[in-house]
Amino acid sequence: MKNSATHNDPRWAAVQARDPAADAQFVYAVKTTGVYARPSSAARLPQPQNVEFFDTPAAAEAAGYRPSRRAVADQTALSAQHAALVAAACRQIEASDALPSLQDLATQAGLSPFHFHRVFKSVTGLTPKGYADAQRARKLRAQLGSSGTVTEAIYSAGFNSSSRFYEAADQRLGMTASDYRAGGGGTAIQFAIGASSLGAILVAESPRGVCAILLGDDPDALARELQDMFPQAQLVGDDAAFAQRVAQVVGLIEAPGLGLQLPLDVRGTAFQERVWQALRDIPAGSTASYAEIAARIGAPNSFRAVAQACGANRLAVAIPCHRVVRSDGGLSGYRWGVERKRSLLEREAAV
Repeated sequence: MKNSATHNDPRWAAVQARDPAADAQFVYAVKTTGVYARPSSAARLPQPQNVEFFDTPAAAEAAGYRPSRRAVADQTALSAQHAALVAAACRQIEASDALPSLQDLATQAGLSPFHFHRVFKSVTGLTPKGYADAQRARKLRAQLGSSGTVTEAIYSAGFNSSSRFYEAADQRLGMTASDYRAGGGGTAIQFAIGASSLGAILVAESPRGVCAILLGDDPDALARELQDMFPQAQLVGDDAAFAQRVAQVVGLIEAPGLGLQLPLDVRGTAFQERVWQALRDIPAGSTASYAEIAARIGAPNSFRAVAQACGANRLAVAIPCHRVVRSDGGLSGYRWGVERKRSLLEREAAV
């Protein structure tokens, strides 16, 4: 007997046609086998009365279904196809003076604008516009070091007006363009070095807030690292009042439950800042995997980029990248040493 509800559902027609355009819209599950697949799957068609539809693979898995072997192979092939399409779009964005329209990018990829936007964000963790903004910021940093004037750098980096640039420069550079071009010149950064149970600790603060928390074994090496970050900034040390900042950070290390109520000067790419905010949302005593963080920021395929963002964090403990672990719960690399990561997690678990 025909299941009229399934027969009349347009999604069933897409399954019968094995329509690849429907792959991003839903999956179908088969009650008799307990597996699910995408509409374009070449698997033998099931009886319609045994079919159930879900918006996403995650929804199907939450209902108790598992991906079929063919679905796994199809997904691998689809992921490779999407990666190639997005790579081509990235090259087009990088080579263009102005951001290509979403319609143009989608047409080149052979997808609808909505589908392309979704695929691009899934692969890169950024929207096409966000990726273009990050590329312009990268070009600007390079141009500021080589152009004769800031104005030349602005237009060489792809900004079509100086006003558009100045609206975004402070957010992307963390200081004025002229100060960035001078390696932080004109910016006063206070810092102090202290000791904790994890070794030496350096805390630095710009007018915006705490801009670096560095851990290590050698205090001199930490000072050099700060200088490398801001080679032309005015570094101000040996301030007795500022030493209180170090005491507050050390307090967070020794007693994680206290929290750190200090303004932070967080500067990174749009993607890095999304990752760092997700890290700050992990409660003390808890952990998350790189894949889980990628899913939380809406970029489930970007777990490697999440790991890179963790490695770029320069605010130890304040942005708790030590709470990110491998999917099996094991400890992976940590900018300030795996043993320090282990110690931090053990203290937080005890609390």
